Amino acid sequence: MKQKLNESTEWVSDRFPLKKLWEDHMSHYYAPKNFNVWYFFGSLALLVLVNQFITGILLTMNYKPDAELAFDSVEYIMRDVNWGWLVRYMHSTGASAFFIVVYLHMFRGLLYGSFKQPRELIWIFGMLIFVCLMAEAFMGYLLPWGQMSYWGAQVIISLFSAIPVIGEDLALWVRGDYVISDATLNRFFAFHVIAVPLVLLILVFLHIVALHEVGSNNPDGIDIKANKDENGIPLDGIPFHPYYTVKDIVGVGVFLFFFAAIIFYMPEMGGYFLEHANFIPADPLKTPEHIAPVWYFTPFYAILRAVPDKFAGVIAMGGAIVVLFLLPWLDRSKVRSIRYRGGIYKKALLLFVISFLGLGYLGTQPATPSATMAARVLTAIYFGFFLLMPLYTRWEKTKPVPERLTEQPSIEEKIPEWIETYHEMTEKQEVKAASGEKKIVTRPNPSGIIAVLGRTVKKLINSLN
Repeated sequence: MKQKLNESTEWVSDRFPLKKLWEDHMSHYYAPKNFNVWYFFGSLALLVLVNQFITGILLTMNYKPDAELAFDSVEYIMRDVNWGWLVRYMHSTGASAFFIVVYLHMFRGLLYGSFKQPRELIWIFGMLIFVCLMAEAFMGYLLPWGQMSYWGAQVIISLFSAIPVIGEDLALWVRGDYVISDATLNRFFAFHVIAVPLVLLILVFLHIVALHEVGSNNPDGIDIKANKDENGIPLDGIPFHPYYTVKDIVGVGVFLFFFAAIIFYMPEMGGYFLEHANFIPADPLKTPEHIAPVWYFTPFYAILRAVPDKFAGVIAMGGAIVVLFLLPWLDRSKVRSIRYRGGIYKKALLLFVISFLGLGYLGTQPATPSATMAARVLTAIYFGFFLLMPLYTRWEKTKPVPERLTEQPSIEEKIPEWIETYHEMTEKQEVKAASGEKKIVTRPNPSGIIAVLGRTVKKLINSLN
């Protein structure tokens, strides 16, 4: 049996470079040995992508891309198809999980300078993947043919008409009709199921190939290829398999725990993952009280509403995405990692995160005057982070970057410190029980809590300085 298996393997290897691919991208691909928790999200994004493909295929087996039947077919999947409700919730929750993972993956790039030379092309491919995901999510959002799906698509597609000269014709071409109709649903279904996924697969392949060509970045922002032994193996590198495949399995286990908890206990996530209005069939004669896109579009939707002119708002919304493509050339810092950057970049990144989260929240709320003003302030901070980057990254004082990767304390090494901190924040007191017996109880220690909070704030200030 073993001999036949070896012969089969050799037969395949003679005709297809399976062994070479495995070695180049897994067993002989050396990754930095100091990856931390931020490096889970790339593999998690791949996991969610596979989930979306499988559940999407299963859903298409019972979905009807017809304006008269689409909503009922979704209800049929939920109520009558065996495990259809689970497949549907895995797909809808997977869409939100995809953007959570991708946003954290992009934030990791901002933290450690993963977009800087020589990884510019990796970042460009990643941003193209992000744009494809937005297109894929938008087109899939219309397919349930609920109230929010219909009117959300109506609002977004109408933005194309704001473009001078070609706007009306472009909006008509996207809709396939003068209003959102069966033609729109059919073409969105075709793009969502066939066209965009093909482009997405190609971009993911290019993203991974480009990554493995120049090598992975790390929390220190040091190229491990600069220090090799006599065999050409990086001194600070370890094989991706089995070390990081095993580590990624731990990340997958934690992710699936939360993913399953959402699917089984709160798939609508309070109306953020699945809006309540989308459980009502689309009605062209009845407009919902408040139209808002899904949460992962809301930061850009808030930017759109913050600009009074419709066309200027479309330009600002598009510019908020385009400026991300320019990041490798906007950052003029000599170092990559935030560990060795100055306080200016740390403060700017903190403001950027606050602005992005704030815009995301405001995009879900009605456009009141106070909310619009807040959105304008946050929009200015958002664009200021990028447009002022060539100046403040050049001015800031950076720390010396070590020649080799640094060792960060492991969780095991931090446990004694955490235990000591716990004892400092609590105190044991002797109390009398109702029966008259004396008991030792643990209670909060106010002075200890204040001391720990003071040290934490001081560390935070020092890190920003």
